[in-house]
Amino acid sequence: MTLAKVQGLIASGGRPPIGETLGFQLVDAGDGWAAFEGVPGPEHYNPMGIVHGGYAATLLDSACGIAVVTKLADDQAMTTLELKTSYLKAMTRKTGKVRAEGHVISIGRRVAYVEAKLTDAEGRLYATATSTLLVMQP
Repeated sequence: MTLAKVQGLIASGGRPPIGETLGFQLVDAGDGWAAFEGVPGPEHYNPMGIVHGGYAATLLDSACGIAVVTKLADDQAMTTLELKTSYLKAMTRKTGKVRAEGHVISIGRRVAYVEAKLTDAEGRLYATATSTLLVMQP
């Protein structure tokens, strides 16, 4: 998948299968970056009544992965090797729309390094992530 294919996915609704499950979608992408948005709700709550950290991690991982995809050739693929997530603020259904934006910091023949942040509509920071991804020929 290339940047052109990523932009085609956005034009067709931007919702990967995991986005159907968790209610988020790919909304924007460019050369070396990508953004997903979603609205966390009670269906994403953990037993403590706040949004499960896995929701934030999934959006951040998705943004990191697609950011790398925008830099790949048609015959390449990627997979996450490591994702480190830091949670800075709890989310609830009152949080509203959040945006995870990932930016490629470095990409080589086999490994990419990406940083991402998750913010709300007012720019408040909820979580950050760094990710190492394997670039491969499928």
